[in-house]
Amino acid sequence: MTEPTRCTWKGMNGDPFYEAYHDHEWGVPEWDSRALWEKLVLDGFQAGLSWITILRKREAFRAAFADFDPEKVARFDETDRARLMADAGIIRSNGKIDAAISGARIYLDMRERGEDFGKLLWDMVGGAPIQNQWRAGEVPTQTPLAVEMSKALKAKGFKFCGPVIVYAFMEATGLVNDHLVTCFRHKECKAMGHRPQP
Repeated sequence: MTEPTRCTWKGMNGDPFYEAYHDHEWGVPEWDSRALWEKLVLDGFQAGLSWITILRKREAFRAAFADFDPEKVARFDETDRARLMADAGIIRSNGKIDAAISGARIYLDMRERGEDFGKLLWDMVGGAPIQNQWRAGEVPTQTPLAVEMSKALKAKGFKFCGPVIVYAFMEATGLVNDHLVTCFRHKECKAMGHRPQP
């Protein structure tokens, strides 16, 4: 059986775990606000590291952060911070841990005021994934829209959400379809480009 043609990510070829993430998750439009917030937190932890490092620790992060339930994370206190800083399964960074906890509080505060986190993000891309047509070597690390989204998130108080992090987040959650046109997933993700009806 021939291997499908994939995006040209460094280190992915021949790594079944990484290939599975690319083939089934990356670029799939994510409409759920809580899942979007989880991904933003994980991308914040990625700052200065490779995504595969975070991906391999994702289950440990989920265990450490109460399955990214914002109501639980928002209540984390100094005991929880100490527990997280002692957890070798995650990235131990005071700044990133604090950003995750404060981000949960901001997420809930937005919800209290009738603002939906997911709607904020999807409205910025016009309510449907941006369909790009990149070839190898053309994919940017940030775009003017990522800069705009980064500013909007920072204005709410979110941290570790600069334009490069935000663009990686947009790609992963399908706000943009950045699978290369030569990749078998480009067409498949393009076909998912409409919000499912409730």
